[in-house]
Amino acid sequence: MDRLESMAVFVRAVDLGSFAAAAAALDLSGPMVGKHVRFLEERLGVRLLNRTTRRHSLTDFGRAYYERCRIVLAEAEAADALAADQLSEPRGRLRVAMPALFGRHCVMPVLLELAQRHPALEFDLSLGDPIIDLAENGCDLAIRTGMLDDRAGIIARRVARQRMILCAAPSYLTDHGTPLQVEDLAGHACVIYRRSGRIRPWLFPAAQGLPREFTPNGRLRLDDLAAIADTAAAGMGLAWLPSWLVRERLEAGTLVKLLPDQPDYLYDAYALWLETPHLPRKVRVTVDALAAALPAMMA
Repeated sequence: MDRLESMAVFVRAVDLGSFAAAAAALDLSGPMVGKHVRFLEERLGVRLLNRTTRRHSLTDFGRAYYERCRIVLAEAEAADALAADQLSEPRGRLRVAMPALFGRHCVMPVLLELAQRHPALEFDLSLGDPIIDLAENGCDLAIRTGMLDDRAGIIARRVARQRMILCAAPSYLTDHGTPLQVEDLAGHACVIYRRSGRIRPWLFPAAQGLPREFTPNGRLRLDDLAAIADTAAAGMGLAWLPSWLVRERLEAGTLVKLLPDQPDYLYDAYALWLETPHLPRKVRVTVDALAAALPAMMA
C-alpha cells in the first residue's frame, strides 16, 4: 500500500474519531480504513490505536506518530502546491517600489508588458528614491541601484548593470577644453548629483581592487539625473550619467562622451524581496522578466 495515503487515512480516522466517519469522508469502506491502519502498524511494528467494539484511542506512540504524520502530509501538500504554482498563471496584487527615474524609463515598460500578458496580475507601483523597508511598507518587490546594505532576511538578485559615462556639451568643451584622463577632472566645472544631503562620488574602474573615486566640484547640485542631463546639455559642466539616459543626446550630438579609452563603470541594479520558503510565482515571473529585458536597455 502507499505509505503516504495510509498516513492520510490514519490522520483522518483520528481526527474524526472512528473508522466509519473516516470511510465516509474519504469515500472508502470501513474495512479499507482498517487495512490502511494495520499496514502502518505492521510496517512500524508498533500498535497505533487501542481498539474496542465501539471506539478507538491512540497509544502513546500512536499520538506521537499522528503529530508527525500531520507535519509530513502538510509538507507534501506544500510541495504539490509549489508544483502547481510553477505551472499556473501568475495572479494577484504585486506591490513594487522603484527609483523614480530608473523605474519610469526602464522598469515600467517591462511591468506594463507583463500586465498586458497576464490579465490576472495586478501591479501597485511606487516610484520614489527614498529607501523603504519592504516588510514595514508591505512591498513584495523593490528595485534598487548601486551598493546594497547587508540586511538579514532580504534576498537580492542583480537584474541589470548600468554603464556610467562621463559626458559634456560640445559648447562646454569648446570653451573649457576636453579632459583626457581622470586627473584632469579637477580643473573642470561639474554638475553634481546630491541625494539625501550627500554628494555621490564619480567612480572609474581601476586595474585592481576598488574603483577610483572622484568627488566632483561645482556650483550646480541637483537630486534628479534627468535634470543633470539637461544642465550638462546646456553647457554648464561635466556630468556622470547612465548611458541609457543620455543615449539619444549622444546620438544627436548635444552631449559628447569623454575619456573614450577609460572603461565604463558598471552600476548594478537589483531586485529585492523578503526571504521566504516559497517565492510566489507573481514575484518570480516579474524578477525573471526584468532580468531578461533590462540588460538590453543598458547597452
